[in-house]
Amino acid sequence: MTKNDDIKACRDAGVAEYCDLLAARNAPGAKAYVRTYGCQQNESDSEKIRGMLAAAGYSVTEDAGDADVLVYNTCAIREHAENRVFGNIGEIKHLRERRKDLIVVLCGCMTQREQTAERVRRQYPFVNIILGTFVLPRLPEYIWRCLNGEKHITDLSGSGGTNEGLPVLRESRIKAWLPVMYGCDNFCSYCVVPYVRGRERSRAPGTVEAEARRLVEDGYKEITLLGQNVNSYGKGTGEGVNFAGLLRMVDGIDGDFIIRFMTSHPKDATDELIETVASGKHIAPQLHLPVQSGSDRILAAMNRRYTAEKYLSLVSRARERIPGLTLTTDVIVGFPGETEEDFLDTLALVREAEYDSMFAFCYSPRPGTPAAEMDGQVPHEVKTERFARLMSLQEEIAQRRNLNLVGRKMRVLLDGVSSRAGRLTGRTPGNLLIEVEAPESMVGTFADIIVDSARAWQLTGALEERSCRAGT
Repeated sequence: MTKNDDIKACRDAGVAEYCDLLAARNAPGAKAYVRTYGCQQNESDSEKIRGMLAAAGYSVTEDAGDADVLVYNTCAIREHAENRVFGNIGEIKHLRERRKDLIVVLCGCMTQREQTAERVRRQYPFVNIILGTFVLPRLPEYIWRCLNGEKHITDLSGSGGTNEGLPVLRESRIKAWLPVMYGCDNFCSYCVVPYVRGRERSRAPGTVEAEARRLVEDGYKEITLLGQNVNSYGKGTGEGVNFAGLLRMVDGIDGDFIIRFMTSHPKDATDELIETVASGKHIAPQLHLPVQSGSDRILAAMNRRYTAEKYLSLVSRARERIPGLTLTTDVIVGFPGETEEDFLDTLALVREAEYDSMFAFCYSPRPGTPAAEMDGQVPHEVKTERFARLMSLQEEIAQRRNLNLVGRKMRVLLDGVSSRAGRLTGRTPGNLLIEVEAPESMVGTFADIIVDSARAWQLTGALEERSCRAGT
């Protein structure tokens, strides 16, 4: 997107006035630093933050010490994420003391909660602006007000919206996040998302398709459709398009690209979705299906609304219909009341599901959620011991599954430069990490790769043409 496009998008979103004012006021060389914590949705929000700042005359810097505006986009999903935010904010106190004109902004899921905002105001008075998740477009206005004398601004108002028309400054020229919906209606007992992101709001399917088309025209090779639960896409749009239908719309765009999506709630993953993935031209053979636990008792306490048997039946149907499926999941270890028997049920499900990779976490209470008040909080040492057993099992499974890929040819998107000289990193169709010897000029292209070795968390391979030459 060009600078003129940025300004037009800001105007369409109703924030152009303050972008124009800031752009006129800012001296050449004004810089902004944006630090992101948490999930892909936060990454997408940060791209909008960078877009607005660029439209307001700031260039983006990776050096906090060189910036005129510091923005911390926060996460509230786990206690560890919050602790990291507070630690990093504390470290900028001395920078703020040296730079009296520095503007410090805290936004995102963590700050949507009033108790967290109050803690920031009390313990970190050098933070100028505290924003919740629903008022992102007002950032340029609040920066302008700080520059004109206001020392502290807090805005946690609002309850929805999809922030259409905001400019986007993407970190990558290869991969793009594309939100299709915001918020969540599931109210899992451990999760703060419905409280800090609001109820589900879906973007219009035509708007999503048009944005995806522009991304393909701009040369993006991977588009990831984002939502807290993409499988419930379509509510409230009045257009009768569910997520499988939206996938088919994006899949119908001409071009050389791959489509991914996350996250899929298992209770809403339909046979229509599976068939759409299986028959898609651009859709990756990949499903991320967070199971969270293998115990029906714990699943009920989590308010997940499926059983282990139903989940495994879904996995079986997906593996049967989607050739070469890569299956990934999330697991919470040590949920309140989890017994050793419950944990063994989780290990048994993991053995049967045979995940290619897993994101596992020790449960941490989130204030305001039902699980935080439940009896039977599991001791830390028990959680960490179970976590180690789970990851040991997953490493064994991943190693075995990856070894089965040795010798296979895969079409890989080369998306980065390895830390090892002369090598690139890429992602297989199933989103497995692979490293290959190749020139840097191939970054951003698809290449046929022969897998030649495998570990639990990474594959290595060779360009097919080089592999063939080596074999002759």
